Amino acid sequence: MKNACFQLFGGWLRYLMMGAWLFVGPAWADTETAPKLSLPIACDVGKNCWLVNFVDLDSGPGRGDYRCGQQTYNGHKGVDIAIRDLAAMEKGVRVVASAPGVVKGVRDGMPDRIPDDKFRRQFRHLHCGNGLVIAHGGGWETQYCHLRRGSVAVKTGERVERGQKLGFVGHSGMTEFPHIHLSVRRAGKVVDPFLGRRLKPLASCGPASDALWTEAAARDLAAPTTALFNGGFAAAEPKIQAIRKGLYKAKALPRRSPVLIFWVEAWWVRKGDQLEMKIIGPDGNVVLTHASQLPKLQARRLAFAGRKKKGLFWPGGKYTGEAVLTRTIAGKVKRFRARYSVMLKD
Repeated sequence: MKNACFQLFGGWLRYLMMGAWLFVGPAWADTETAPKLSLPIACDVGKNCWLVNFVDLDSGPGRGDYRCGQQTYNGHKGVDIAIRDLAAMEKGVRVVASAPGVVKGVRDGMPDRIPDDKFRRQFRHLHCGNGLVIAHGGGWETQYCHLRRGSVAVKTGERVERGQKLGFVGHSGMTEFPHIHLSVRRAGKVVDPFLGRRLKPLASCGPASDALWTEAAARDLAAPTTALFNGGFAAAEPKIQAIRKGLYKAKALPRRSPVLIFWVEAWWVRKGDQLEMKIIGPDGNVVLTHASQLPKLQARRLAFAGRKKKGLFWPGGKYTGEAVLTRTIAGKVKRFRARYSVMLKD
């Protein structure tokens, strides 16, 4: 998932492409002037949006996040919060200012689409897509990337307040899914908002006491990044691009459907996770059970299971799909659940 999220807004940022990226260090980080950051998106985390990527703290070819995990990718400079699919993007999810400040630069007009190989190779200066930078004083800046084309609602030089609408979540630039990317910098150097002025994760593998988030945002972002975030039923093998457009969400399917398939999407599964999927019929009996052990750490995974129709028609009524992802670490068991339903009728 190479949704690289950094770019330039004119010549005043071009130095970022020259040499290695660095983290803010305690020698000059003044937490008294650091902005306190609210969520950059108007949504309910864990319900209709999901925290999916952290800042990469490994300055070498590896990757590492502030939780001592790998829920990032090499060179990632910010925090990504994703929405469900392109249908949610078209409906409109607001991007909002995380802190008050003055707009330093904007870009709009880039299309919402998956980047091709030419874009990946030749247009690194456009990887942020549509977006903007806000200056907060004391050398602090926040940058907002991948906004929907035509949605940027502020202008260079404009004063914005916390929570003010900046635009809508989009799919522009170097990204394979709709999300908002928030970068934090001081004096041009990357800051992990979970760590504040620290360079590395704490021994406890968690946020620092001087993290930049407000209390409310810190609570919203403290949950596990693993989630069964999307699901539904299909009458044929689901295609991943159709799912990501928001399809296969019908509330009813015909009883004559040749197969009944239950599908789910997950963020951040780990090697060894157990995934069990069930379809329960209208009489309460289990129509299908499928269990698997996941083979690797994966940022985004699609799983589905189904069975063929017996006879001319499926029994009419409500069918329920249940998915349970079970993870065991050091003897402790954590379960993630999702439940979806569909009506089969004439």
